[in-house]
Amino acid sequence: APLASRFSIVFASAIFIVTLSGIQTAVIVAASAMLGVGLPDPVGLGLMALIVLLLVVGVTALSLGLAFALPGHIELLAVIFVTNLPLLFASTALAPLSFMPNWLQTIASLNPLTYAIEPIRYVYLHNSWAFSSVVMQAPWGTVSFGASLLILLLLDVVALVSIQPLLRRSFA
Repeated sequence: APLASRFSIVFASAIFIVTLSGIQTAVIVAASAMLGVGLPDPVGLGLMALIVLLLVVGVTALSLGLAFALPGHIELLAVIFVTNLPLLFASTALAPLSFMPNWLQTIASLNPLTYAIEPIRYVYLHNSWAFSSVVMQAPWGTVSFGASLLILLLLDVVALVSIQPLLRRSFA
């Protein structure tokens, strides 16, 4: 049977990526618990899942947008390989902001990955938290748990809205 909508291909791809990322996150959390790190409370685990979901949706939207904008898969792989490690190293995944030089603190504070890492780190390190809890001291001021979630949500909205013309053009 023909597809009811060509967007279903994109939607199915996004669901697959989100599901796979959720499984990977669960395995990492379970492994860290078995290694003695412990687990956040159930609400904290739910917030971690939400943060991962927000990050994955934004990155998936950007990736799918690139896939439709670039002429072929070789170019897409090149863009992914060129951006992957700088995004990782210019975030707080490997070192907290306080350990970084000022110029790298500024770059890491602009990286969406940092806004996913810091709230997850906060949930792991603190038994109690609130949306007003400060999770990061950026060069321009403090960033709360709630602000991190809003920034990730904003990334999703911007990414999803910006790829719409590409999808419409590709499926026209």
